[in-house]
Amino acid sequence: MENIFNDAYFMKKALQEAETAFEKGEIPVGAVIVIDNKVIARSHNLTEMLNDVTAHAEMQSITAAANFLGGKYLKDCTLYVTLEPCQMCAGALYWSQISKIVYGASDAQRGFTVMGTQLHPKTVVVSGVMADQAADLMLRFFAQRRK
Repeated sequence: MENIFNDAYFMKKALQEAETAFEKGEIPVGAVIVIDNKVIARSHNLTEMLNDVTAHAEMQSITAAANFLGGKYLKDCTLYVTLEPCQMCAGALYWSQISKIVYGASDAQRGFTVMGTQLHPKTVVVSGVMADQAADLMLRFFAQRRK
């Protein structure tokens, strides 16, 4: 029997969060954090609503997951996020010691890879999961904003 709880399954949940951000006029980035195939945190960008440049989807999820687990380290957890994390979020993910990061679309301008930001040495990174859907959402958002 095939395991339905794969990277695409959880990235779809992150994309749902990104859609919620889109509907609220936020840059459409969504994130979920999973442990043992269970979503323990879900979020989307809230920078406009909270008037807070640090209110990225990843930061919101890190806080929610740490609260759920009762500790600051996210070992054995996986972050699914629709856009490659920026260097601020990558720094927070480094300190959280998250085990795995799965992201959709790359961010060629502000992503942690182009910025040269280090992740925790034990963190596994998977990129490009449902990248087309994530990138399309971003393109639609910015096309709408330019009108």
